[in-house]
Amino acid sequence: MSGIFVNAEGGLTAAGYALTIIAGIILFLAASYFAGKHSAKKRMSTKQLVFCAAAMALAFITSYIRIWNMPWGGSVTLCSMLFIVLVANWYGAGTGIFVGLAYGILQFIQEPYVLSFFQVCCDYILAFAALGVAGFFAKQKHGLLKGYIAAVLARGAFHALGGYLYWMDYMPENFPQSLRSVYPIAYNYSYLLVEAVITIVIISIPAVAKELNRVKQTAVE
Repeated sequence: MSGIFVNAEGGLTAAGYALTIIAGIILFLAASYFAGKHSAKKRMSTKQLVFCAAAMALAFITSYIRIWNMPWGGSVTLCSMLFIVLVANWYGAGTGIFVGLAYGILQFIQEPYVLSFFQVCCDYILAFAALGVAGFFAKQKHGLLKGYIAAVLARGAFHALGGYLYWMDYMPENFPQSLRSVYPIAYNYSYLLVEAVITIVIISIPAVAKELNRVKQTAVE
């Protein structure tokens, strides 16, 4: 079956892309249904859907603006994680996780690499859904900053888990065994923290912080 959906290089075949898109649509519809099943008040308004879609589109676009590419996957982008964090900051952790999950599917379609089902879950679905944890800090002082830092750490944890379970098996035979326990953590947080520092500097600029606050007021009012 893997030959049908995944090629020898670990990428998706045409059938794999089709299956991924279909699965993404099904997940989106299922999540939308269950999110508003119990109460009309829990359903996302048209305005919220528009803001979420715009944020996810900006995240996807900026993910192509890469300052630094890592050799085994991962890159420092122009604040792409921030836009998913903003959704969580506006609408809470639940919506942030949902949008992060959808964004993870887009990332998988954009640049798929398959070693196993669980590796895909760690590197794409869970890692990007974890950005939604920023919503837990939304009501705190400096909530966006705290939430962003927490989101970056959470995403890195899932990438590191995937590294421990799968990617280390693909290291060269002469790779130092003493580094195997720390390499997945060092590798993944190296580029995530660089992007985090860049983003934190940008959102700490008074004019940018003021504009982000204005956008939040518009998004939630």
